[in-house]
This record gives sequence, structure tokens and C-alpha cells, in this order.
Amino acid sequence: MKRIKRFITHSNQFQHTRQERGAGIIVVILVMTFLLGIGLVLLTVTSTGSKVAGNIRTQQQAFNAAEAGFDSAWIAIENSFVSEVWTSFDGHYLTEPSGIDIPIDDNYFRRLTDQELLNLIDPEGDGVPNVANVIFCRQIYVPAEGGGLNPRFTYTAFLIDDEAGGGTPNATDALLVCIGSVGTGRNMTSTRLEIELAVELEGMN
Repeated sequence: MKRIKRFITHSNQFQHTRQERGAGIIVVILVMTFLLGIGLVLLTVTSTGSKVAGNIRTQQQAFNAAEAGFDSAWIAIENSFVSEVWTSFDGHYLTEPSGIDIPIDDNYFRRLTDQELLNLIDPEGDGVPNVANVIFCRQIYVPAEGGGLNPRFTYTAFLIDDEAGGGTPNATDALLVCIGSVGTGRNMTSTRLEIELAVELEGMN
């Protein structure tokens, strides 16, 4: 009598094991992709955050420069009145380039960016204005580490006749415009302040 030996194969079990391994690899790949995405997002947020912080700091420095320009211009104007070199604002307004104080003109100062305005006043960028009646032009004021002053920080200040475009002329008031800037050329960040000034003449209430 022949004895027949039967072998039981486990092909189904092997198939299930392979499927589980395949599913496990897919899960690992998905998890790695997710973690990689999170890492990239964190890197982007971190780098963007530092850039934003840097921009805010530079903008604050430009604002400080504009305030420094106002303080210096205020002292200069006050001294001019105290010493009676000035008796009013008449003759001390910025009137060039033509139309700088006329609201309907293309050269009106409020139609121009700070960079355009500075380039009209001082095209060479050497701190010497090409027009009259500029109180300060690209004035440097921040001490540099090696001595002297840092040319990256400047302010420009001038007076505008706010009645030049119409209305009753009044030489006892003026608009003081101060532009603070940090950097040069395309890397320049600026802030503009406009402050209404009025002088009380002797004998007036």
C-alpha cells in the first residue's frame, strides 16, 4: 500500500504577510512625506519671520530718522525766529522744482514717493540740494562704530506753503515735511512726517 504524503502549503498566509508589508511601507512613506512637509513649512515660516522682523526694525529706524529730522528742523526754525532772522515763513517755503507745492501738478510733493522727492531735491545724492530753501538734505546723524557718522541713516526737511494751491495766503503757518531714510538706492527704506507749524506774531492774540 502506497502512503501518500500530503504537504499543506501556506500560500494564503504568505500572501497576507506580503500585503501587510506593502501596506506598512505605504504608511511609512505617507508619514515621512507629512513630516517633510511640516519641516518645509517650519523652515519657510522661520525664514519669513526673520525677514518680517528685519523689515519692521528697518521701518522703525526710518521713522526714528524722520523724527530726528523734525527735532533738528524745529530747533533750527525756532532759533531763526528767536534771533529775528525770520519774521515769518514767507520766502522760506520750498518752491522748486516747479509745482512741488501745487496739488494739481504732477510734481506735487504728495504725488511723489520719498525716493522721487529726494531725487528731485538732490539728484546727485551727495547731500547738497539743487534747489533753495531745504532746511536739511540727506543729513547724517547716527554715530558710526569706527568714528564719524553712518551714511545709511539720513533725514531731509523742508517747508511747504499749504496755501500755495489756493486759499488765503498766510505766512504765519507752514507744513514741515521730514523724510527719514535708511540705506541707499533700491535698498532704501523711508518714512515721511508732515507737521503743521504756526507762529504767533507779536501783537497777535
